[in-house]
Amino acid sequence: MSTETKSPEVTLRFLAAPTDVLMAGSHGVGGGRVLEWIDKAAYACATQWSGTYCVTAYVGHIHFTRPIPSGHMVEVRSRIAMTGRSSMHIVNEVFSADPREGIYTRACDCLVIFVAKDTATGKSQAVPPFEPSTDEERRVLEAALTRIDLRKAIEAEMEKQTYDGPSDAPRVIHRFLAKPTDINWGGKVHGGTAMEWIDEAGAACTMEWSGEHTVAVYAGGIRFYKPISIGDLIEVDARMMRTDNRSMQMSVHVRSGSPRGGRENLATAIHATVTYLSVDIDGNPLPARQFTPRTEEDIRLAEHATTLRELRAEYTPVPLVIPASSSYSI
Repeated sequence: MSTETKSPEVTLRFLAAPTDVLMAGSHGVGGGRVLEWIDKAAYACATQWSGTYCVTAYVGHIHFTRPIPSGHMVEVRSRIAMTGRSSMHIVNEVFSADPREGIYTRACDCLVIFVAKDTATGKSQAVPPFEPSTDEERRVLEAALTRIDLRKAIEAEMEKQTYDGPSDAPRVIHRFLAKPTDINWGGKVHGGTAMEWIDEAGAACTMEWSGEHTVAVYAGGIRFYKPISIGDLIEVDARMMRTDNRSMQMSVHVRSGSPRGGRENLATAIHATVTYLSVDIDGNPLPARQFTPRTEEDIRLAEHATTLRELRAEYTPVPLVIPASSSYSI
């Protein structure tokens, strides 16, 4: 199929179900489930454009601006922003509406990068180049380009860190086996499923620490290093790095490997940094219980979290979406 007949956009619509809510008493769908929806829409967009199987490589700059209530109609829009040799940078917007009113408002937006794969060899495969043809497409391309240097700077900063030293930080570790129901069309665990694991562990840790209900409000970057297979032993390790007046910044590692190899031989498959807020019964933010790092590694990781924030301020990437598209009615 030629690029003239390929569409660079995909829109998925569905109804948010009670089973999409993370826990009783929540004000809306869990952040992990929203990320799963985004990953599926972005995957459909990437495979439609590339004509082959694709894998998630990066999800970043994720802002959860409001909760999505159970029973809302949800719309996930995904569109190509730019392409590399084998990569596709995809802008995703999530809207929702009470079906009785039909007024859709923005709930989340982010950038996802997929890489096309040759199904026979598993190697990366070239994709058709995307050439913007409208002013809006050219604006989104420029916005995506402003994020490249920021991603490189953050990756370089993250590579300096270790996470295995003595620590007093609040921490939750979940271990389980990857199930057949977790896999995508390529036979590996779906990226969206793994992101839901990340949010569940991060929420569990922050709720245990704060004694309050918590919600994810921002994820600075989720990086995928290797695929996860059925039957792998999964370890999701959520560790607090620092607290501010209201927020709690978490580092979450997903490690995987053969159960026969033991826990010590698990390798990092995904790493994410996610920020949570405690909220009251009405969903209003609460002051965060303060964590004071004391060990050498905890102090360094708290400084690392501050550095990540400063890097985002220094590079000031151009917004991928504009406020004018924040709501519409049908």
